[in-house]
Amino acid sequence: MDCYNCGNCKDNQPAYYCLAKNQIVINENYVPEERSRTGWKKGSSHYEKIRRQNKKEVEA
Repeated sequence: MDCYNCGNCKDNQPAYYCLAKNQIVINENYVPEERSRTGWKKGSSHYEKIRRQNKKEVEA
């Protein structure tokens, strides 16, 4: 069974499809990445501007 060098096994994914084995393989070396919170947070100036603008639109 020769590797086709598709790169699926080299990606940090919990499971991947192996072309050589013709099956889905569970990656035992998977390391989950830390997630960072993206988006609006209460108290930030941009969040407050958008919140006020949306509130004005609803009232009008």
